Amino acid sequence: MKKMKRLIPVVLLLGVLIGCKEKEIKGEQQPNVLMICVDDLNDWIGVMGGHPNAITPNMDRLAARGVLFANAHCQAPVCGPSRASLMTGLRPSTTGIYGQIDDEKIRGSSDATLDVVFLPEYFKNNGYHTMGKGKIFHNFAPEGVFDEAAGREKGFGPKPEKNFKWDKKGTSTDWGAFPENDSEMPDYRTAKWAVEKLGTDYDKPFFLVAGFVRPHVPWYVPQKWFDMHPVDGVQTPPYKKDDFYDLPAISKQVHEMPMMPTTEWAIESGEWKNIVQAYLASVTFVDHYIGEVLTALENSKYKDNTIVILWSDHGYRLGEKGTFAKHALWQEATNAPLIISVPKGQKGLVRAQAVEMLDIYPTLLDLCHLPPNAMNEGKSLKPLLENSNTNNEYFAVTTYGRNNHAVVSEQYRYIGFEDGSEEFYNHTNDPNEWQNIVTDTTYSTIIKKHRQRLPVRNSLWTLSGKNNSVNTYFEKQRKEQSVK
Repeated sequence: MKKMKRLIPVVLLLGVLIGCKEKEIKGEQQPNVLMICVDDLNDWIGVMGGHPNAITPNMDRLAARGVLFANAHCQAPVCGPSRASLMTGLRPSTTGIYGQIDDEKIRGSSDATLDVVFLPEYFKNNGYHTMGKGKIFHNFAPEGVFDEAAGREKGFGPKPEKNFKWDKKGTSTDWGAFPENDSEMPDYRTAKWAVEKLGTDYDKPFFLVAGFVRPHVPWYVPQKWFDMHPVDGVQTPPYKKDDFYDLPAISKQVHEMPMMPTTEWAIESGEWKNIVQAYLASVTFVDHYIGEVLTALENSKYKDNTIVILWSDHGYRLGEKGTFAKHALWQEATNAPLIISVPKGQKGLVRAQAVEMLDIYPTLLDLCHLPPNAMNEGKSLKPLLENSNTNNEYFAVTTYGRNNHAVVSEQYRYIGFEDGSEEFYNHTNDPNEWQNIVTDTTYSTIIKKHRQRLPVRNSLWTLSGKNNSVNTYFEKQRKEQSVK
């Protein structure tokens, strides 16, 4: 009996020590998360070298403080399905979310999403104080995801009474200097909100999301941002007029964008440089306000215990491949910035491995010592952040409509369509993807390896939510399914 009494204090002491350790991991010592999402941002930032006229000192300094994944790819080259994939941790081919969908209709839209826990929600359920403002999901976020839901201003305004250059139905595309002051822009207010939140005290770790809408169309920002990119010095991206001669018929149908300006129109009208200038100005504008948020973090008490992650939902074509749009399975539409800065982590590294925005969910759980979510279809990038597993082979998959996929590796891009047609590009010899070499037997083994990465599951379209697709091919695909 006396022996038993002596053991009780020891057991109690062990319990206290374990409890303290759990508190250290789950409480004060858990890192905060600052997530910055940017709409329609391609590789036109300085550190990625996507355009020689890019002026993005703040995103560049974030990359210098962390790791840039220069070969990161979205799961869908459209806002709604891309963001739904990132926030659910599930592929579009699993959920059937291939087009735009209302935020409130994501959960339960298919059998795959019945029990889904959204990324910010997972942090909330594990003791984090969650906050968000701006464009995070397609609109803002489903109800209850954030403890503090600051919402999003509707649309992509402000807008002039009449469009300046482009006024076709089905797109917000237009460009020009407007409005007069930055304070009239939604991104200005999102940045100020985030700065305020970084100056607030919290009794638990926080998960803070700021969603910026520029450079999404219309490319309207005040004149001073245009002045930083004089149009005479603006360079237009590479373009090949007869680029489509070696493409299968379905590729031309899938990538048809009748509402958008074509590159030939932009050349004939003399607007190409003006469009590029407007996009560059929009990127520099949003970079400035991202910088305000980063500076607020650096000046706060949270600077040494906050993970910063910046991502975009997809890229954007500015005349490459014949048009001005996202909506494609080619490089400029799928490749987007992904930067992760971890306190006391690696700095200034650039990763060439093909990674996915789908990897963000499991990566953040791993970095924050949270239990993994078994539903996640992505992988943790922590090994690459810690400079290990750098010799492993990585692949990224982008889906555009049902059973149309691109599979990207460090050197190659494979595209497979629902009718069995294919494209294949070697980026070492052909960075602009002008030569479809899928019939070159030299690459048979490599093509087979990429083909094996295609999703096995290709769910039917999730038809809930409004459809505002500007692509006639997918409108036809959806209607055929609804008839069946």
